[in-house]
Amino acid sequence: MPNNYRMSYFMPPIAPIKDKQGRLMTPPTLIPFCEVSIEQVFQMITCNENLKALTEQVRNSEDIRTAKASLLPYVTPCGTFTRRSSKDFVSPSHLVIVDVDGLHSYQEAVDPLLQPVLTFVSPSGLGVKAFVPCHYSSTTNDIPNITDNMSWAMRYVETAYNTVTAVSSETKSKVDFSGKDLVRSCFLSYDPEALFRTTNE
Repeated sequence: MPNNYRMSYFMPPIAPIKDKQGRLMTPPTLIPFCEVSIEQVFQMITCNENLKALTEQVRNSEDIRTAKASLLPYVTPCGTFTRRSSKDFVSPSHLVIVDVDGLHSYQEAVDPLLQPVLTFVSPSGLGVKAFVPCHYSSTTNDIPNITDNMSWAMRYVETAYNTVTAVSSETKSKVDFSGKDLVRSCFLSYDPEALFRTTNE
């Protein structure tokens, strides 16, 4: 059975761009450009030449964090929105995102229990992003289910791989616990070797 995970796709920038005097040059993008499937995200990550050029530009930047915020498109893995705000949530994707810094291979993120649908190298080139399915019965309020599943996935990775949280000063692999909310965004980066599961089996 094919996957049917859908999310909102946003054009950059994710944050306002200001000049040296602090004047606003470009406002943040708050309205999604379109709705995309996980298959479309995989195609962009592995085949889009423009994303390839942007990823190289980010990785060659002296300030990777600022560069990715201003240059890279992003998605909301937890679902679709009419605006980038938890108040404007439309529908759950039944996915959560786990962002692990410092992994040396995809195999560390392709866990038999988590079974990520999509795994790719993060924009910095120093970590792995994993889109993890979370199956639950939809209710009138899906938000607690989504945030609970996100917390569970992060804690599981932290325990299974002897990682430490992103706020720690240790040098082990780190699970990024920031932005553990419904509207958490995921920057896309070019990765021709991204791993994708085509079925829900």
